[in-house]
Amino acid sequence: MSPTVAAAAAAAAAMDAAAVAKQAEQLRQEGNHCFKKDRFGAAIDAYTEAIALCPNVAIYWTNRALCHRRRNDWKRVEEDCRRANQIDHHSVKAHYMLGLALLQREEYAEGVKELEKALDFGRGANPKGYMVEEIWLELAKAKYLEWEHESTNRSWELQSLKETCEEALKEKNFLDSSYANGYFDGDTKSNTEQLEALSRVFHKAAEDDIPTEVPDYLCCKITLDIFRDPVIAPSGFTYERAVILNHLEKVGKFDPITREPLFKSQLVPNLAIKEAVGAFLDKHGWAYKMD
Repeated sequence: MSPTVAAAAAAAAAMDAAAVAKQAEQLRQEGNHCFKKDRFGAAIDAYTEAIALCPNVAIYWTNRALCHRRRNDWKRVEEDCRRANQIDHHSVKAHYMLGLALLQREEYAEGVKELEKALDFGRGANPKGYMVEEIWLELAKAKYLEWEHESTNRSWELQSLKETCEEALKEKNFLDSSYANGYFDGDTKSNTEQLEALSRVFHKAAEDDIPTEVPDYLCCKITLDIFRDPVIAPSGFTYERAVILNHLEKVGKFDPITREPLFKSQLVPNLAIKEAVGAFLDKHGWAYKMD
């Protein structure tokens, strides 16, 4: 084949590819239109045709997965999201919906991992976008349910062990008293003190699962909620990233506490506080509960 013919063939192939991509995009738009009208079956058909034309476009797979999600078809949500992740590992929507699908199958650990990936990628793309807030709420809910399940088991095990210890202690005291040919005031007092000490030990063991107040230094000065993505300003005050960015954009470019000039470029991730929040939540899962 001569160079001229080869160039013409390549140009024709490029034109064909462009035409296919354009057709696939038109099908995506058609699917979006159907989705907005809650015509999920028609939307799925349109996205499926787009996938057939251009199978390596991740958004076609995540759009179809969203339709399956609306139909509560979590098996197909998982399938489409896994395919989207193979194409684009940084797809926020793919990790997010895959996490939700895994939670539906009660695979909490894997589901939480996917939601955490979605949250990290979402913060990088748009830290104050609606997706970040939605993902965080779903992640917090999953973490709280996981803690609630584990806490119930721990509580039952502690109560069972406490009752066993109390019975063993009472039996020991009864035998000791029998050998002494009767009960004495001193013995009775000692027995009561031992049972009270035992009760204190088990109360201490259960403390981490008893909801209290979240320490102030782990909460945003504006929202008073526990930090999710803390950033520190030159003033030394730490804020929730999305909240302070929203303040700078809509209220003014100044620190809300000191009133000193403040710009987005001056905000730095507060890794120490973020680590402290993580450690606190790992130990006190009840703090994930959102009002």
